[in-house]
Amino acid sequence: MPAAPTPAVSISALSSCAATDAVLAARRRFFSGAPVPEDALAQPILRSWTRCAARGLGPQSRARMEPLTDGEFAARRERHEALRRRCRPELEALHAAARAADSIVILTDPSGLVLDTVGSADFADRAAKVALRPGVSWSEAETGTNAIGTALVERRPVEVRGAEHYAEANGILSCAAAPIHDPFGELVGLLDLSGPASVPHLHALALVELAAGQVEHRLFEGAFPDHSLVRFHADPSFLGTAREGILVFEDYRLVAANRPGLALLGLGWDALGAKRFGDLFEGSLGKAGEERRVRTRRGDVAMRLERQGLPVRTIAPRAAPAAERQPAPVPAQPPAPTGPRFDAATERDLGRAVRLMEAGVPVLIQGETGVGKEVFARQIHRRGNRGAKAFAAVNCAALPEGLIESELFGYEEGAFTGARRAGFKGLFREADGGVLFLDEIGDMPLSLQSRLLRVLQEREVTPLGGGRPVAVDFALVCASHRDLKQRVEEGSFRADLYFRIAQYTVTLPALRTLADREALVDRLWAELAGAGPAAPSLSAECRAALAGHGWPGNFRQLVGVLRVLQALAEPGEILGVDALPADVRSAPLEWRGAGRPAEIMPARAEADTAPSQDFGARDLGARDLGAGDLGAGDLRAGDLRAGDLGTVTRAAMDAALAASGGNVSQAARRLGIHRSTLHRHLAGRGARGGH
Repeated sequence: MPAAPTPAVSISALSSCAATDAVLAARRRFFSGAPVPEDALAQPILRSWTRCAARGLGPQSRARMEPLTDGEFAARRERHEALRRRCRPELEALHAAARAADSIVILTDPSGLVLDTVGSADFADRAAKVALRPGVSWSEAETGTNAIGTALVERRPVEVRGAEHYAEANGILSCAAAPIHDPFGELVGLLDLSGPASVPHLHALALVELAAGQVEHRLFEGAFPDHSLVRFHADPSFLGTAREGILVFEDYRLVAANRPGLALLGLGWDALGAKRFGDLFEGSLGKAGEERRVRTRRGDVAMRLERQGLPVRTIAPRAAPAAERQPAPVPAQPPAPTGPRFDAATERDLGRAVRLMEAGVPVLIQGETGVGKEVFARQIHRRGNRGAKAFAAVNCAALPEGLIESELFGYEEGAFTGARRAGFKGLFREADGGVLFLDEIGDMPLSLQSRLLRVLQEREVTPLGGGRPVAVDFALVCASHRDLKQRVEEGSFRADLYFRIAQYTVTLPALRTLADREALVDRLWAELAGAGPAAPSLSAECRAALAGHGWPGNFRQLVGVLRVLQALAEPGEILGVDALPADVRSAPLEWRGAGRPAEIMPARAEADTAPSQDFGARDLGARDLGAGDLGAGDLRAGDLRAGDLGTVTRAAMDAALAASGGNVSQAARRLGIHRSTLHRHLAGRGARGGH
C-alpha cells in the first residue's frame, strides 16, 4: 500500500546569498564526512544526499544519461498517452509563465523519464546540456538529488535549488516538482518547473502543486460509473474545485480517494479498503445530488453524493439498521453549463467563421497568448455542421520536432523500433469528418510545412513507413500568436502555406483593449468563487487594480490570478490590494500597455472582434515588463495617449533609468522585473537602432 499523503515541503529558502552560503557550507561538511547540523539543510535534501552517497554516487561524477532511442521513446510516450492528454491543459496553462520566467515545464512518467517539455526555448537549449530533455530519465538513483527524482522518492512536492543538487553539474538548475497520484494512491507521473538557479523562482512550487492537484481532480471524471462518489469540504464554496475532498465507495467500503479528501479526514492511503462510510461520516449516504451538512470526527463538512452512470451497489445489507438503507436513486442534476460568452461583434465574426468552415474555407485565428483562440475554434466546431464529429487539437509548439511528424501523419506497423504493432493512424486521420485545429502553427518546422501543404491540397495522408495514401476529410482551423506575414518575409514560414490557411482571418484583441474590464473581473470572480455568505469577495480597490493591469497573458493570466486569490482566500474574506501578486499590485492604472511580451502579435495588428473568454484556462502567467514602483507621473502623458505599446514600454524603461541615475539594477527593481529582462529589452532596442 502506498505511503500516506504528506504535506508539501519547500526544500530551500529564498535564493539569497546567505542561503547559498549555508548550502555550500553544508556541502563541504557532508562530503568531508563531518556531521551536518539539522538546521543547516532541509531534511529531505539531507536524506537524498545520504541515499546518493550510499549508492556510491560522487558529486563530481557525471552520470551517463543516455536518451532512449526514438522507437523506445515513442513506445513509452504511447504507454502514457492518457496521462499526457490529462496533463495537457496544465502544461498549456504553465507554458506562458515558464517562457516569460526563462523556464521550462516538464512532464515525466512515474520513473522520472521526461515525456514532454514546454516553455523557454532558450533555457531548454541550456537545460539540454545537462540532459534535461525528453527521453532522459531523471531518477534520483541515476542523477542524484534533483526535484524530479527526489519528489518521486519522497512522494511529495519538492524544490531543489542550485547547490542543493547532489551533482555539481546540475547546480545551474532551480527546480520544483509535484508528483501526480491516481485515485488509488499510486504515482502516475510528475510535473516539474525548472529554470536557471541564478534567477529567483518564488512561486514555482505553488504553481506545480496547483497544476498537479488539478490533474488529480480530473482523474475522477467518469472513472467510477458504478460506485458511490462523495464530494465534501468544510467550506461548501470549495465543492466542485480541486480543493474538495473526493471519496469513492463500493458497498460502503472506501476504494478510492484524492489527497485533499484523505487530509480533511486525517487519513492515509492505507485507509483504502480498510474504512467504511460509517467509520468516516455519521448517518447515511443520502440522496444523489443533495448537498447537506454531515458530522465527521474532525467537525462538520458540506457533502454531496454524486452517482455516475449505472445505479451503484450501495444498498445496505439486510442486517443493517433502517437508517442505513438507501432510498431510490435520484438522478443528480448536471451543473449549468458555463463557457464563453461573446458580444454581438464576436458573435458576428463567429457566425461568419462557421459559414466559411462549412463551405470548406480554412479559418485563421490570430491574437496574443491567452486571448482564447482555442475556445473560439471549439465554438466554430460546436456550432457548425461537423459538431457531431471529432475536434482534433494539435499544439505545434508543444510537440517535439522529432515526433511531430509521427503524431500528425501516423505510422505503419514496423515503421521504426518500438512502433505500435497495429500502427498509429495519426491526428490528421483522427480529425476525419470533423475539425482539425492546428494551434501555434507559426511554430511548425519548415520541413513539415511542405507535407502539411500537400495534405491540404490533395486531401490525402501517407503514414510513415509507406503504405497507401488515405483520403481524409476535415475542416481546417489554425491559430497563432505570431505575425505570420512577418514570418513569411523572414523565410521561416512558407508563403504558399500561409495563403492556403489564411483565406479568412479573425484577430482577437488583447484584454487590455476592452473598455469594461471591471465588469469582466466581477463576472469571472463570481464564476470562480461562487456566491453565498462563505464566498470571498474583492474590495473596490482590488477590483480596480485587476481591471487596470496590463495583463500580458490576457484571459489566461487574469483567470489564473483569480484562481490563486480564490484558493488562498478565507471563507467570507474581503480581499484587498495586498492580496494581489506584486506585479499586479504595483502597476499604475494608467499604464495599460505595460508588460506586453515581445513575441506577441505586433501592435499594428488591430482587432475587429472582442475576445472569447476562456474560463477553463488556468495560468498564473507572467509579465515581461511590469510597473514595479514606478508612479504614473513617471511616464509622459503623451506616451500614454499614444496607444503604441512599444512607445509605452520604452517610456517606462526610460523613466525608470532616469529615476535610477542610469543604474540598470535599480531600474529593474523599479519596474518589478529581473535585470536580465531589462538588459534584453535595451539590447533589442540597440540592435534596432532605437534609443
